[in-house]
Amino acid sequence: MLYHASQTPGIEVLEPRTSNEGVPRIYFSDKRENVLVYLSNAVEKTCREHGFAHAGKWQKWATYGFTADGLLHFSEYYENALEDTYAGVPGWIYSVAPSDAVTRFEKIRNCFFAETPQKVVSREFVPDALEALLKAEREGKIVITRYAELSERRLEWIRKTTFDEYRNAVDAPDYRFFLKMKYPFLKELNG
Repeated sequence: MLYHASQTPGIEVLEPRTSNEGVPRIYFSDKRENVLVYLSNAVEKTCREHGFAHAGKWQKWATYGFTADGLLHFSEYYENALEDTYAGVPGWIYSVAPSDAVTRFEKIRNCFFAETPQKVVSREFVPDALEALLKAEREGKIVITRYAELSERRLEWIRKTTFDEYRNAVDAPDYRFFLKMKYPFLKELNG
């Protein structure tokens, strides 16, 4: 099975949407736990909770990578990011059957994509994304590094990268709003 996460209920056929590569695609993982991080988008959630109106495409926020042995590794880049992003957020994990229409996406481990609609063969309701992530962590299927566990070197990298991200996001007002809300040191910047 291949897995895809969404907050949209009742999907029967997954339809391609414009991806970061600029082409319509649907992304999947062959590991169910890897799609849990897609049950919520920190940028969109923060903007909506704080009344930031946005009519365009929501910027994505993904602070994960993979361990040497292939486990998804989520890192908190600000205090309580895990709870802030996922607590109480419901969603669905949709499954599709592998087919010739699905291609391995080499840039991300265990990732696949399709550029044509894919029929859903099963769905799983996830009542709380945070609880699902914590369960996967307890079962050794993912690794989570909390903000308090980050090294000073990593924190400095996050600070520098956040400044750069903010400066480069002139066409992404939602992302800039999110960054200012989560990183108080950016509030001194204009724009």
